[in-house]
Amino acid sequence: MEARTNPGARDLPVLGARRNGAAERFANRFRGRHPAAVFFAALLAGFALLAMVSIALGLLVTDLLLDLGGVQRADNSFVKSLVDERTPVLTDASAVFSTVGGAPLLPILVGAIAIVCAVLRRWRIAAFAIFVLVVESATYRVTSLAVPRDRPHVHRLEDLPVDASYPSGHTAAALAVYGGLVLLLTSRFPTRALRILAWVVAIVIPVLVALARMYRGMHHPLDAAGGLVIGVGALLVLLFATRAAGVADEARGDTAVKPGRARRRQAVA
Repeated sequence: MEARTNPGARDLPVLGARRNGAAERFANRFRGRHPAAVFFAALLAGFALLAMVSIALGLLVTDLLLDLGGVQRADNSFVKSLVDERTPVLTDASAVFSTVGGAPLLPILVGAIAIVCAVLRRWRIAAFAIFVLVVESATYRVTSLAVPRDRPHVHRLEDLPVDASYPSGHTAAALAVYGGLVLLLTSRFPTRALRILAWVVAIVIPVLVALARMYRGMHHPLDAAGGLVIGVGALLVLLFATRAAGVADEARGDTAVKPGRARRRQAVA
């Protein structure tokens, strides 16, 4: 499929909407609207869909899968095996990776990227950086409220609500933010080797964050899996929203150019 050449796509090809794709069709429903309005309409629609999917998967886990004795035993025993292997060095490492996947590091990182992009007038990149974390956090919050699950029955290294085990917000945030950065950057990387290396890093970080959260007794493996779903979903929502906004921006540019061309033709005549 041919990609459109809309504003921002020249800098980051991944933000270019495909012709007749979902983002273009969505933007056409809001023809004449400001790109920001199209962005937020797509963002809210995507968030609503992602939240419903996340809650449905959470209920599937808590109301069906955990009733299967083998699944619940495996989910619990994996965490217990990590806890049994605790050492001072591993505990310190788990604290580091928990910080890598949570506050205050991620909000600071996202805020810094957004400020730099705003100064450079790369508005869609700034919006992507900010709202990928917003969508992830909001989806995590509504899911944890709708799908209460007790944390592992082990000694926990953090004092957080006991019934907020599902999903893993740290895992979701790590994938959304680091995966989003790599997604944007690798669209400009010239060599395949660099792209592969960057994606390896983007995948390894959320995995290490998930292991750290389980090591600290805060989540089960199924909770981490739920976080991965939210992280991927947040990336897809932001790609959709930024592409739709780009289509709307391009349409506004075309509308602004056409009257100018018409006036020039009349002057020549």
